[in-house]
Amino acid sequence: MKNKKLTVALLGFGVVGSGVAQILSENQDRICCATGCGIDLRYILDLRDFPDSPFANRIVHDIRVILDDPEVDVVVEAMGGSHPAYEFTRAAIEAGKSAVTSNKEVVANFGTELLALAAEKGVRYLFEASVGGGIPVIRPLSRDMAANRVQSIDGILNGTTNYILTRMVTGNVPFDDALAEAQALGYAERDPSADVDGLDAARKIVILTAMATGLRVDSNTVSVEGIRHITETDVALAAELNCSIKLIGHMERAGDRLSVWVAPCFISRQNPLANIDDVFNGVLIDTDMLGQTLFYGRGAGKLPTAGAVVSDLVDLATHPFDAATALRWTDATMAQILPADEEKRSVCLIYEGDLATVPTTGAVQVITTDTHTAVLLPAMTAAEIDAKIQSAAVRPVAQYPVL
Repeated sequence: MKNKKLTVALLGFGVVGSGVAQILSENQDRICCATGCGIDLRYILDLRDFPDSPFANRIVHDIRVILDDPEVDVVVEAMGGSHPAYEFTRAAIEAGKSAVTSNKEVVANFGTELLALAAEKGVRYLFEASVGGGIPVIRPLSRDMAANRVQSIDGILNGTTNYILTRMVTGNVPFDDALAEAQALGYAERDPSADVDGLDAARKIVILTAMATGLRVDSNTVSVEGIRHITETDVALAAELNCSIKLIGHMERAGDRLSVWVAPCFISRQNPLANIDDVFNGVLIDTDMLGQTLFYGRGAGKLPTAGAVVSDLVDLATHPFDAATALRWTDATMAQILPADEEKRSVCLIYEGDLATVPTTGAVQVITTDTHTAVLLPAMTAAEIDAKIQSAAVRPVAQYPVL
């Protein structure tokens, strides 16, 4: 495909799709320099018409127009959701066209299948924009860190929840009010469940895990906890422990098994993730040779995400399909997943009420206020933590992993 102008069809003309069209138009000279050939946007598929758009003459309403055009090299899927995005992507690959997407739901759920199909058809399936918006992290994992064994990944992977938690920490704003602010600013949807309940972060850590290990974990088997239950008291106790609260997507190798989960965590201020605020994302990757590397930037937004999509188009224009290096995943079996109750974690237990009966034996640190006590425990299994809880006269009202 090198030295041949890349012909592209865009599926979806919403926030990301319109951003892709804008970048391809406004930065065409820069793209030509990077590719040596340029990129031609031929079609835009959408249910709507856009008569006032400079791209109005490229709007089509039937996917067959794109699939039946042999000159279309790449389909960019920017529709969102699993369906019909998955079906359209599969059809495009079946037709011998490469595919690029920002759709983490499709990649997390169907990535193994679509990568295998792309390799079979001699085309590529790329998804840099599916994690971290405009932050380059997918390609560095597959190329720049290829000589490293990734030991663990911890990521602030959702800008909406990070904004909410930042407002709770720095502005003393209750969760419901912070969520309302995020919705008013356009950071959160009317139904914020995918964000605040951790589902979006779960899909993204599944993708990062697959890029790091070659194993795609079923997102339905990932332990996921959201942020709805976090209180102002929890925030204050975290601060007393010199920690911040962040929603973290976590992957770690445990021998020949993988531990993958999403949960709000107490993050030590010495950890670089603790200082990533507002709608920014951060991914901290620990490898055997390089050590820790932090990827930081805008994890969402029209142009940052669209820019990552266009970076994949540039990659396609300059790196044709190569069977020997084609990306492939394998679906992880349950035997390759470490059950959540077997993983050792350091946790903070928060108690309320009769503070004199709070169990503190073996604690690393204890913080007490007039109404609550926070007990920081060393790394132990869930069974060991539960045994400690059950042996006491009072029960914790909250529990947080500590990083």
